[in-house]
Amino acid sequence: MDLIETKLQTLKDYIKSLESVAIAFSGGVDSTFLLKVSHDVLGDKAVAVTARSSTYPEREFKEAHAFTEENGIKHIVFTSEELDIEGFKKNPINRCYLCKSELFTKIKVIAAENNIKNIAEGSNIDDNGDYRPGLTAVTELDIASPLRQAALTKQEIRLLSKQMGLPTWNKPSFACLSSRFPYGEDITVEKLKMVDLAEQLLLDLGFKQVRVRHHSNLARIEIDEQDFAKFLPKETREIIYSKFKEIGFTYISLDLKGYRMGSMNETLKL
Repeated sequence: MDLIETKLQTLKDYIKSLESVAIAFSGGVDSTFLLKVSHDVLGDKAVAVTARSSTYPEREFKEAHAFTEENGIKHIVFTSEELDIEGFKKNPINRCYLCKSELFTKIKVIAAENNIKNIAEGSNIDDNGDYRPGLTAVTELDIASPLRQAALTKQEIRLLSKQMGLPTWNKPSFACLSSRFPYGEDITVEKLKMVDLAEQLLLDLGFKQVRVRHHSNLARIEIDEQDFAKFLPKETREIIYSKFKEIGFTYISLDLKGYRMGSMNETLKL
């Protein structure tokens, strides 16, 4: 048995030990893989729980719900509006901690109401290297992190997902829309809608990995470097420019470094 198969078995053994589990399910690469393996191991004792809010695009929710329906997995959906959390709108550096504390506290109530013993989330071992205050809330609330427990990397999760035939195996990474704003800049429903519309436009134009960072009246576009050539034709630039102006941005820029995870953390001095 090679290393990745050993990790997969470790994951299955750990999930089995949970007996019943509610998976915090976003429909992304990690949580989809975790949910599928958990359902394979525990059957109906593994359920998906998804929070709907203004920071979670409708397209992501539809994909998540479609997956649970296609695989016969119970899907519990509830509302958890982060903008109602005290201090969240001000976008402090511990924003993710505030969000995850609220989210998992609510999921704990849902789990108790459904006689589910444990709650799990989909962070992987690679997440240990970035600034992720949300993981502090995970620890404080005793939330299981099976993928980290099995030491699975993002690349390994994608490979195993491909082997399992999961549609998310090559899905671009996604983070909640609140991550598009510099720390300290107020987050509003209107700004979130601007980002959502702008990113949807780029996706519709064929760009796969996109971020539209909201810097007041300036949009900083991050795309994969290999897609720069697709961005440069005048017709494409004019479409993006005119549509972004309609959305509400005054200035539109392309980040020359391209997409990278957590670029808003580059200003932090921790």
